[in-house]
Amino acid sequence: MNPQDLKQTISSGLLSFPLTDFDSDGNFHEKGYRARLEWLAPYGATALFAAGGTGEFFSLTGDEYPRIIKAAVDTCRGKVPIIAGTGGPTRFAIQCAKAAEEAGAHGILLLPHYLTEAGQEGLAAHVEAVCKSVKFGVIVYNRGQARLQPGTLAKLAERCPNLVGFKDGIGDIELMTQIYMRMGDRFSYLGGLPTAEVYAAAYKALGTPVYSSAVFNFIPRTAMQFYEAVRTDDMATQHRLLRDFFMPYLEIRNKGQGYAVSIVKAGAKIVGHDAGPVRAPLTDLKPDEMEELKALIARLGSQQ
Repeated sequence: MNPQDLKQTISSGLLSFPLTDFDSDGNFHEKGYRARLEWLAPYGATALFAAGGTGEFFSLTGDEYPRIIKAAVDTCRGKVPIIAGTGGPTRFAIQCAKAAEEAGAHGILLLPHYLTEAGQEGLAAHVEAVCKSVKFGVIVYNRGQARLQPGTLAKLAERCPNLVGFKDGIGDIELMTQIYMRMGDRFSYLGGLPTAEVYAAAYKALGTPVYSSAVFNFIPRTAMQFYEAVRTDDMATQHRLLRDFFMPYLEIRNKGQGYAVSIVKAGAKIVGHDAGPVRAPLTDLKPDEMEELKALIARLGSQQ
């Protein structure tokens, strides 16, 4: 898949980040991971992000990463494209990007570097170095310490033809509008805030109709139903699911730091697709929180 093919792929449909399976000792569980992907692939996601944010990229080792991407590519070959999460320090991000390309991924999502603050010049150098290390398409994730401004993105677009996607995880509507107005169709745009369904209608109005769903990991039918409601402007269905599921879900998610990932692993366990525990520094949901989530999922009935 060349960069323009990737751009076209992510310009419509629902995207998702599969969980990364760990065993009881916290080690990568490849058999479970392959089974997860085989379960999710038929539900209709446009692409899956292997080792992304919900896949705990930030907790993976350099040795595990190529195994995870290769397992995803091999399992989903001919079924659904795999976009690999990449990030961290520039040289490590390049190492991951090259490993993903070698494994046959269809592109990469460049997650933020960590801890260190950086100015626009440094952020641009980081993104450019990663883009130039590979030939396939790159999507940049605006989130955390990596907040690119419209002028920086314009320069990167000139220097990096394979930078074809922009994913927003900040939620600054003014900034997002400035970027979209300046860059137009140079990029494909993705909504990437945690529990993106809550923001989906607003982002569609901004010209960003595509988003990534974390709950697809445990209620894929509901995730697809909600996306279809957004696509067709079915506000009645959106409001029903927001009221009956997503808003109560947020109440549980917001009880702990890092729960945006932990609650997804909890949901997968509840529906019979256990991905194991999260890795430190994340923590798993407490027993009473698990019970709340279990009851919430049960209310969805057979349409999970």
